[in-house]
Amino acid sequence: MMHRLLILVAALSAAGSAAAHHSFAAIFDIDQPVTLSGKVTSVEWTNPHMHFSIEVEDESGAMTEWRLEGFPPNMLVRQGWRRDETLQPGDTVTVTGWRARSEPNLGAAREVTFPDGRKYMAGPPANIGGR
Repeated sequence: MMHRLLILVAALSAAGSAAAHHSFAAIFDIDQPVTLSGKVTSVEWTNPHMHFSIEVEDESGAMTEWRLEGFPPNMLVRQGWRRDETLQPGDTVTVTGWRARSEPNLGAAREVTFPDGRKYMAGPPANIGGR
């Protein structure tokens, strides 16, 4: 009986992890590029993707928070990112990427640029995305 319970728990855990990951094209629209500039409010180095949020001033002058998804943490490290160093709350950045299909303030980050000119790749190239 204990053996069956362990198998069930393992199967449910694996199913939850698989459901958390998604196809780029299922969430983001490659035909809707976006460039956002603002101040970083949070950074989350979690699998399967890193997420960060920035406050962006919209056309009316109101502040809007955008949540952006990047590569998994291990891929970011290979791109030169360092946890707790590269991107911090309070940093001002410009992010290029793509809008989400259904959530208005969600995007996939492609590149993060800092005021001093440093650029970090945060996500896939433009020819990715289910095409």
